[in-house]
Parts: sequence; C-alpha cells; structure tokens
Amino acid sequence: MASKIAYQGEPGANSNIACQQMFPDMESVPCASFEDAFELVASGEADLGMIPIENSIAGRVADIHILLPQSNLQIVGEYFLPIHFDLLGIPGSTIEGATEVHSHIHALGQCRKLIREHGLKPVIAGDTAGSAREVAEWNDPRKLSLAPPLAAQIYGLDVLASRVEDDPSNTTRFVVLARETALPARDELPGPAVTSFVFRVRNVPSALYKALGGFATNGVNMTRLESYMVGNEFAATMFMADVEGHPEDLPLKLALEELDFFTTEVRILGVYPAADYRTADYREAATA
Repeated sequence: MASKIAYQGEPGANSNIACQQMFPDMESVPCASFEDAFELVASGEADLGMIPIENSIAGRVADIHILLPQSNLQIVGEYFLPIHFDLLGIPGSTIEGATEVHSHIHALGQCRKLIREHGLKPVIAGDTAGSAREVAEWNDPRKLSLAPPLAAQIYGLDVLASRVEDDPSNTTRFVVLARETALPARDELPGPAVTSFVFRVRNVPSALYKALGGFATNGVNMTRLESYMVGNEFAATMFMADVEGHPEDLPLKLALEELDFFTTEVRILGVYPAADYRTADYREAATA
C-alpha cells in the first residue's frame, strides 16, 4: 500500500504542489479542512500531513497555532514553496473577453496589478484550485481563475498569463506532521536543525523579556515568535516559537533551561532538519 500524505484543499492547490515536490512517491490526499487533515494523520489513515503555517506576505495561517498544539502530532520537517499564480480560463477564452476573476481572497490580494490592469471584477472563492474547478464547470469564457499552475493541468484550462503575482518573493512555509514519537537525537540530525515549541509565561512583570533573555545570552537565533490567546480570558497568552538548533546543543539547552524557569508550560512541537531554503543562496535560486 502506498504511503499517504494529507493536505487541506482541492487537487491542484499549493499544498498539493508542496506534497508532490517534497514527497513525489507518496499519494497526496485532499481534505476539506485542516481538522480533517490532522485527523487523517492522527488516526493512521495518512502517514504524514503537509500544513501551511506562515506566508511571507499574508503572515501566519489562521487557526494553525491553535490546532497544532492540540493535535498530539509532531513536526518532523519543513518545506518552503515559492507561490506562483497563473490566470486560467476555459479553452478559447481570452483576457480581453473576461469580466470576472475568481480565487481565494489572499490570491486576489496578491495579484492586484493584473486585476486592475484588465479591469476584472475580483470574486472571492474558498480555494485557489477550487476556483479553477468551478471555472471549468461553469464553462463561461467571461470567468477566469487565479490558481497554481498544477490546477490548469488537472481541470483542463488554458493558461492566459503565467506568474502574475505582484511579488515574486511570495513564499509559504509548510510543516510536515506525523504521529508523535520520540524526538530525534542530535546524531540523527547531523546538519542544521530547527526546534519548534509553545510556552506560557508566568503572570509577573517583564516575564516575556526574562523568558527570552536566555536565547539572547546564549546566542540562539529565534526565527519565529507569535502570541495567541487561549481560553475565554485575556490574561492567558501562549507563544509559539521556532529557533535554530537542537535541544542537545549546549546553547539551546541552556536557553530552554532558563525559559523553563520563567514559564508555567513549555512543550516542544518538533525537532527537525532545517530546510535548504533557509540559506540565502538557495532562496535566490528558488525564486529566480
């Protein structure tokens, strides 16, 4: 039986592309919601999950910071996908003859120049690839879709314009999820590593400043820090962070020990290899 990787979205979505690029030998399984994708992995119906966690333009992906800590799943990898959108229409359609363009609200917002240049009416859809499927089903040359390149192949649409996004550096970071197991030892990750964790600070003055001080004094690079509310009160704040290094590395070990002193809860979500995309040379080549 082929290994499976679950993602949220319809076939042809960016998450589908990330699955195919990182795990070309696995069967990609579309899910209607993030919760469905998490559940497929947790139940064992899928071996892995590919979940977007942040975008270089739109910021963090809504709800993931809540779902991930509650999922009992573990981050085992990361993948950075440069985001490209094509303008798609049914065979024979033209940009000049179109009046509407359909896509996810983020895609519409990231392709404003093209929409304005051609006087198209933007119409919000639930999913980029889903908008391509709908345009194919409507069979109306006046309606176009902004979707990833894979969607044109899947739904038999013509590519009227390629890479129409306003910012060519637009990139989404995905995390790869698996069922919980023992965290990998340092000798299992010989190269650069990333450690992701959540924590809750004590309710005392300057608690966050003190909690993060250990990362500064030990020279640990924190690449991501986000706060979010928990429960029904405004007093309980959780933080999600990514840092460079493995918990067995002495600088990070000391920083986590200091963090523990100023927090009421610390939970490591995953320790995994740093993606090649984190290097400047690789980023330049990937977005070229």
